[in-house]
Amino acid sequence: MAEGGGERLSERIVVNGAAAESALEVDGTLRWRSGGGDQCLRLESEVLGLDVQGTRITVRALAEAPRSGSICAFGGASGERRRVRRDYSLEMPTEAAALRWSARLMNCIDSLGRPKKLFVILNPFAGKKSARTIFEDQIKPILESGNINYTVVETKYQNHAQEMTKSLDLPKYDGIVCVSGDGVLVEVVNGLLKREDWATAIKIPLGIIPAVALGTGNGMAKSLLDSAGDMYSIANATFAVIRGHKRALDVATISQKEKIFFSVLALIWGLAADVDIESEKYRWLGSARLDIYALLRIMNLRKYHGHFQFIPAPGYENHGEPVKRVDGAKSNYVLTQQEQGSDSKFKTCGYQGPENSLDGLEWRSVDGPFISIWVNNVPFSAENYAPAPKAKFSDGYLDVVILKDCPKSAILGMMFNMSDGSYVKSPYIIYLKVKALRLEPGKRVGHDTKGGIIDCDGEVLAIGDAAADSNVQKHFMAYGPLLVTVDQGLATIFTPVP
Repeated sequence: MAEGGGERLSERIVVNGAAAESALEVDGTLRWRSGGGDQCLRLESEVLGLDVQGTRITVRALAEAPRSGSICAFGGASGERRRVRRDYSLEMPTEAAALRWSARLMNCIDSLGRPKKLFVILNPFAGKKSARTIFEDQIKPILESGNINYTVVETKYQNHAQEMTKSLDLPKYDGIVCVSGDGVLVEVVNGLLKREDWATAIKIPLGIIPAVALGTGNGMAKSLLDSAGDMYSIANATFAVIRGHKRALDVATISQKEKIFFSVLALIWGLAADVDIESEKYRWLGSARLDIYALLRIMNLRKYHGHFQFIPAPGYENHGEPVKRVDGAKSNYVLTQQEQGSDSKFKTCGYQGPENSLDGLEWRSVDGPFISIWVNNVPFSAENYAPAPKAKFSDGYLDVVILKDCPKSAILGMMFNMSDGSYVKSPYIIYLKVKALRLEPGKRVGHDTKGGIIDCDGEVLAIGDAAADSNVQKHFMAYGPLLVTVDQGLATIFTPVP
């Protein structure tokens, strides 16, 4: 609620060329009545900024698309919320009235705690290399209408965003905004957590604006907008940053001996990873590449040997089999801790994962062969893919989807139910919430020399020998046991709703 102080303002003014009885409520709602009936604008949820020239106040807004009846943002209609960019002209009877109204309007907007200055990281290679044009034509006008100061820097190579973030003078900015797919956001999180001041650095609000209106690699933006009932669009994602609402975001730590990586989206292995990474050669098809390549992979289905261990969230304790204790007291997790090594650099460089101990907690296991394992932090992985419909942004758990034995026809049926997440109702799906997990990937069934791909947030984390063709980039970790833990609400992200 916007509260600019003072009492309710009311005046007969001219709104968009028509005389109207108008009022600015204490809660920040601008109302007027004209021949078209009662209308309103909510400063908090619709207004970007304003401009004053003499007796005219121009209110710049991203207003909810008009429906029959009242045009009020909180009208509560079914379906996703769509906004349109438009200006509202308020002609005041005198300059004194204009000053009085503009001061109250600005006080209301200033009380919302919106960001003043942003550091924008733009990936010019995102989508079909159209990110720069999208920023100039669609994002920049909205930022400027919201009176946002910003600095824009383009990435020039992989991990450039991580390098910039590690040395960025954070106190100069109210947030970091990624204009890209999910990849730049992941780089930023990893950069912040590798700083000496990581504990405060990771709390700077992060924003994500998709560099393409439609396509893959925008799971975080889709998840955030969907949580508010907003249509997935560049305008809505930009406005979510401007409004300045923030929410906590879980961060997963993936560790293997001295190597460590931080994830905010998903870790996948098996069918889903093969489709995501191996279909890169068909990126020119846009989001359709996933569906087309998925059909190919399902028709030539692969299975992988492996072991999956996890600490279940409350309510999921009956899944899997209990892990046998070691030496009558310690669980297999203790052995996993020892596998992490004692390298001094690993111990002292930046954030090392959650401090809370997992000792004494009960581990359970599911053994392969597996068709796919999909570990999720948020509901969506792309605009039309919701692999984890029960996932929450900061519940301290990861949502895991396991697919073992399953007919090809059933997998094809699941594809048609991915957009709303209803595929998880299939009897072939094991759906878990876990506090921690250990994945030990194995070779492909029937191929002793071929492993799989471990995909983390859209990038190759590890790959088995001869698992894919030469266009797959060099991997970061070995194709072996991984430990994944989660730190509840470690990061902060701009969101459409509080």
